[in-house]
Amino acid sequence: MLREIVLDTETTGTEARNGDRLIEIGAVELLNHIPTGRTFHRYCNPQRAVSEGAFNVHGLSDAFLSDKPVFAEIVGELQAFLADGRLVIHNAPFDVGFLNMEYARLGANAPPPIQLEDVVDTLPMARRKHPGAANNLDALCNRYGIDTSRRTKHGALLDAQILAEVYVELLGGKQTSLGLLDAQAGPQVQAVVQAVPTAPRPYRSRLTDEERARHDSFRASLGPAPIWADYIGADEPA
Repeated sequence: MLREIVLDTETTGTEARNGDRLIEIGAVELLNHIPTGRTFHRYCNPQRAVSEGAFNVHGLSDAFLSDKPVFAEIVGELQAFLADGRLVIHNAPFDVGFLNMEYARLGANAPPPIQLEDVVDTLPMARRKHPGAANNLDALCNRYGIDTSRRTKHGALLDAQILAEVYVELLGGKQTSLGLLDAQAGPQVQAVVQAVPTAPRPYRSRLTDEERARHDSFRASLGPAPIWADYIGADEPA
């Protein structure tokens, strides 16, 4: 079974190498491209000021973050959630750069750095599928009809949840992902599948009323139980 973790972060600014820090991490678990309902979400005290530009994007203030744990206090939970999952990130170099910079600050207790080649980056995926078009998260949501009405500001968990939907569309849509589910799926995943409507669409006949009447008369002339009666519903035309 394929386990993936769709991840997003928010930061104090755009330059990890110049001292900007992580302030929020959100992640969503997928099994065979289907959300299981398991998520990870933590805020971090960056121990430095949030830039004005970053605040305008996510709305996380210095005052809000002042009583949150530092990254070193939540990294164990993060690693336990990531475990053996394959990361899925939009514009992976940005988020991976910040995560690796935070790891490096931990010294001897640091997890191994994340390798970009091990990450599924949905930005180049989108560029290959939609060359020449805008491929930021908002543009992709508009293209695929994904509801973003809750997204008044950027937020790591909400953006990870939205990205999970975008990722499935980039792979070919929900039918593709459902087809990959195997018998080992857990009850949460099975519940997702069971929630998908499976009833066929209503049959739309092209027959006119006169044609239907002639057809019904012909069927009646064949006897009370023609062989195809075993295979079609009483309300469907043959």
